[in-house]
Amino acid sequence: MSAPAPATAPAVSPATGRGERVLCAMSGGVDSSVTASLLKEQGFEVIGAMMRFWPDDKRVDTFDTCCSPDAAYEARRVAEQVGVPFYLLDYREQFQRHIVGPFLDEYAHGRTPNPCVNCNTKVKFDELVKKAKMLGCRYVATGHYVKRVVNAAGGVEFWRGDDPRKDQTYFLWGTPRDALPYILFPVGELEKPRVREIAAERGLLTAHKPESQNICFVPGRVQDFVAEHLPQASGAIREISTGERVGDHLGTQFYTLGQKKGLGLYQSHRVRHVVHLDPATNTVWVGDYDDCLWTGLRASRANWLLDVTDVPAELDVQVRYRSTPVRARVVHADAESFELAFVEPQFAVAPGQSAVLYDGPRLLGGGLIDDHARELPPIA
Repeated sequence: MSAPAPATAPAVSPATGRGERVLCAMSGGVDSSVTASLLKEQGFEVIGAMMRFWPDDKRVDTFDTCCSPDAAYEARRVAEQVGVPFYLLDYREQFQRHIVGPFLDEYAHGRTPNPCVNCNTKVKFDELVKKAKMLGCRYVATGHYVKRVVNAAGGVEFWRGDDPRKDQTYFLWGTPRDALPYILFPVGELEKPRVREIAAERGLLTAHKPESQNICFVPGRVQDFVAEHLPQASGAIREISTGERVGDHLGTQFYTLGQKKGLGLYQSHRVRHVVHLDPATNTVWVGDYDDCLWTGLRASRANWLLDVTDVPAELDVQVRYRSTPVRARVVHADAESFELAFVEPQFAVAPGQSAVLYDGPRLLGGGLIDDHARELPPIA
């Protein structure tokens, strides 16, 4: 495998819009508000749009910040301030099909999903790009903290945003490669405080709006939401080294790898971690810390933002949004999957989460982490 060509100076967007039409995704937050304002100043013909995800029977404490009726109202008012048209686009059916349904299905299969990755991949940078083309737009723009870089060959790459606390490339590994040239990130080279300053300087009403942190469609705790939609089924908690039954549970969907609290084991003084979930036998397997260390991972449903033949032999991989990237050797990579060997073992790499690949700041792609093919002991 050869190393990819080095990139030239980053280009957040074309130097000038020159009247090019761009569909700007507006969430009612400060990042997308500043995005629309900057694009207008750069000479683009901006069309503001918000994707409606919330249902008519929206529950209390869901879709309350970034994806809410109030946010839509604020996005429309910002569009008026900036002087661009605004449309509310109905994506309720797609959201249920691509986000909520798979979220519950993954838990039912003993995996830990990240719905924000699916939302960006299946909806924002798939459905929204299609809508942009229908509206005659050359580009789609969002308020993600990602840098759009043009390499020496003229191709477009995604790089980590300049604000390390806000970098959002982790969520964009599934972006279709052929869509990269048509996506703009005007705040990608800015830090969050500067974005708020720009919003305040322009008098945008979202300048001091707080950020959304929770999963938009989940009211309260994820465990409670899962319990409402997936049936409980009591089963055994077993020791991974012996097969001994050491506790009971109400469903594998309520656990995740690495978990050590709330296990309710018979011998409660022993520190145990969840090391494997087996919905087929309705068994939760627990063990020592060392039992939860992964020396590598396999991932499927891969998406590459470069030719597979150009994937470097060693790269950085990030297995959680807030985790530090770690060095890994590429054991195998093809169009659909890849296998990595960590330089140092990693704790509780959760199946269903994303393994996102980087070469320095450049986003290379990623995939969904598969479980270990581990040999389980006989049931005692």
